[in-house]
Amino acid sequence: MRKAPAMLLAASIVGALLTTSVFAAEEKKEETGQDIAFNNRKGNCLACHSIPGDPKAVTIANIGPPLIAMKARFPDKSKLRAQIWDATAANPYTSMPPFGKHKILSEQEIDKVVDYVYGL
Repeated sequence: MRKAPAMLLAASIVGALLTTSVFAAEEKKEETGQDIAFNNRKGNCLACHSIPGDPKAVTIANIGPPLIAMKARFPDKSKLRAQIWDATAANPYTSMPPFGKHKILSEQEIDKVVDYVYGL
């Protein structure tokens, strides 16, 4: 008789774990360029750049230029991507980390950040 309650308990635990992992997978949303740019473990753009007009960007940083009018500053979007991928190529003395060259961000994450920043 002891085996049945033990098996029932084991089945309940496995069922709970499966249910939890299914809900966790459903709740996890794909990161946007803004999510990556604002994440202090990834892009962390707000550590150096201000983004005027963005309510999530409450930090006023002044190490790098403000991220505004990016289409005017980078009419060629590929140059903005190159800047984010490795800013040291254009300026060896820059304080901006080479996000692609040092694999801080993946190629897909860089593309998302570029799309976000280019829209500012």
